Amino acid sequence: MKQVLTIAGSDSGGGAGIQADIKAMSANGVFAMSVITAITAQNTEEVTEVFELPVSIIEAQIDAVFDDFEVAAVKTGMLSSMEIVTAVAKMLRPQKVANLVVDPVMMAKSGQALLKPEAMEALKRDLIPLALVITPNVQEAEQLSGLPIKTLADARQAAKAIHKLGCKHVLIKGGHLLAERATDLLYDGRFFNIFKGEFIDTPHTHGTGCTFASAVAAQLARGKALPDAVQTAKTYVTEAIRHGLAIGHGKGPTNHFYFLPE
Repeated sequence: MKQVLTIAGSDSGGGAGIQADIKAMSANGVFAMSVITAITAQNTEEVTEVFELPVSIIEAQIDAVFDDFEVAAVKTGMLSSMEIVTAVAKMLRPQKVANLVVDPVMMAKSGQALLKPEAMEALKRDLIPLALVITPNVQEAEQLSGLPIKTLADARQAAKAIHKLGCKHVLIKGGHLLAERATDLLYDGRFFNIFKGEFIDTPHTHGTGCTFASAVAAQLARGKALPDAVQTAKTYVTEAIRHGLAIGHGKGPTNHFYFLPE
């Protein structure tokens, strides 16, 4: 079984972050390992507290995983601070991870910031150049590119700007694009791939970004080429959203194991 590592924050509500990553990776047929960067007190309504783990324990977790496992892919999520971003990039660089999926988590569904402003530059400088693919949503792509995104044409321009940061591919998730809902855009520096999907009108989308990036990482680990990995992950996430769980009092989580009998 292929082994995939997620480096991200913990969500006590279980819908996003490390918890979503492990569920999504398991559902996509790989063995999930985790490095926790921060602990959030979080539910479907809000994030009430964030505690960043010391850089030394984050580095020790990464060391422990790479010392023992054959890591076929790595997915990063919430990295929170400049110090954490820098440390994660420093630890991953010598590992020469071929399948690095960077999900530039900046904000929770409920609106709380999950990436400090000064960490943005470290993300651009240190981590994004190591990535096979970076998976921003529309708001994150606007932040990274400095360009407003309202249409698919805008997303193309933003993808070109983000690609110049040094990653091999840019995948802009268009769930928030009003003009082209549920349409994702993959750019490799020369060509664009468009992934159209069904837009499911539901509030229960907590953790979709984490889930999508983790599914992409899992499919890459299993040997799929990036466009195929994206298509498979998109199909999986669409069904997880369709079967979303109306639990909690806010934006409920996607259903990672929708395919299991009830």
